[in-house]
Amino acid sequence: MRTSRHPALRFALFWTGVLLIILTPFVGAIPGPGGIFVFAGGLALMLQNSHWAKRRFVHTKRRWPRFGHYADMGLRRTSARRRRERDREAQER
Repeated sequence: MRTSRHPALRFALFWTGVLLIILTPFVGAIPGPGGIFVFAGGLALMLQNSHWAKRRFVHTKRRWPRFGHYADMGLRRTSARRRRERDREAQER
């Protein structure tokens, strides 16, 4: 389990994630898939450092499950892997 980060560091990392998400359209205009990676990095920073962002993410996953599936795959969330394994076992029964 990760130790708690200093609040100032969490604040800085959260706002770095926000900045990356804001920069995504500009990076997306450059040829290549760079915008996708910039957005994913910003989202990961926000989710790791903000309880508000985590709550919004959970709400979004419940409303649009397909979005949540792809986001979980991209973030390599262990809870999503456990949930997929549990669902797979339930379907086999």
